[in-house]
Amino acid sequence: MEGTPPEQPTEEELRAQIEEQLRSVRVEDLLVESAASIVNLTVRRIAKPDEQDLEQARVGIEAVRALVDLVEGEVAGQIRAALSDLQLLYARASRGEPLDGPGGGEDAPGPEGGTDTPPPQPLKPKSQQPPPKLWTPGRD
Repeated sequence: MEGTPPEQPTEEELRAQIEEQLRSVRVEDLLVESAASIVNLTVRRIAKPDEQDLEQARVGIEAVRALVDLVEGEVAGQIRAALSDLQLLYARASRGEPLDGPGGGEDAPGPEGGTDTPPPQPLKPKSQQPPPKLWTPGRD
C-alpha cells in the first residue's frame, strides 16, 4: 500500500544492530571522538562570551591532555596541536585579552574577527561531515 509508513524495527532487531556496531568500534576511536567533543565544548567555554566559563575550560583542557596520551600516531599529533591552540586561547582569555583580535569586542569571537591568531575552530567527530578545520580523526 502506498502511503503506509515502513515498519519500525523490533527491539530485538535494534539490539542486534547496536551489538553489531559495538563489535566494530575500537576504544581508540572512542577516545578520539571524545577528545573532539571535549575540544568543541572547551572552545565554546572560552570563546563564546555568553557561555564563557574558564573553570570548565580548564577541566576540558586537562581532560584532552589526559586523553591524548592514550592515542597513537598522526591523530595524537593533531590532538596535541588542538590542545596547544586551546591552551593559548585559555591563556589569552584568562588575561582578559580580546579573543577576536585587536580592537575586537565580545560580540564576535572567531576567525572572522581579523586576528592573526584566531581561536581554534570547534572540532567535529569524523562521523559528522564536513571535516573539522583543525584536525580530522584518522581511522583504519
